[in-house]
Amino acid sequence: MSTTTPTTPPSDAAGPADQRSTVDVRAAGVEPGRTTVADVVVQKIAGRAASEISGVHGFGGGAGRTFGAITERIPGARATAGRGVTVEVGEKQAAIDLDIVVEYGVPIAALTQAIRRNVTGAVEQMTGLEVVEININVNDVYLPGDDAAGTTAAALAARVR
Repeated sequence: MSTTTPTTPPSDAAGPADQRSTVDVRAAGVEPGRTTVADVVVQKIAGRAASEISGVHGFGGGAGRTFGAITERIPGARATAGRGVTVEVGEKQAAIDLDIVVEYGVPIAALTQAIRRNVTGAVEQMTGLEVVEININVNDVYLPGDDAAGTTAAALAARVR
């Protein structure tokens, strides 16, 4: 069973996304040592695992989603990898919040159940942290052919060069 100990982020840390947890792997029967996992790593694993589920169209909602769409279209800009994914990592456990957009026609209850299974498995397998809760906020339903938000974002991105 692995144990974790929180560590202080480096002085040049840019905020909560740089928080770290230290996982002690000695008890796991592996070579002695510590593995430090940044919260952003858990955030990326959770986002990737959720996006693997068919029926998840995207992440985020509202203004954040529109801003992310604009950012992705600006040359040289980087999209936020964890947009729509928030994590809280403790000593041994992690809690995850997902803001998603689902595709029209997908049963939401079955979709969220599949997301929880996949995210839990990926985070626990890759980090050794126990996932104690996954809150999923369905912010929108994507309708095929209804790319009004995408068109607006593209028009705004065309103005910004």
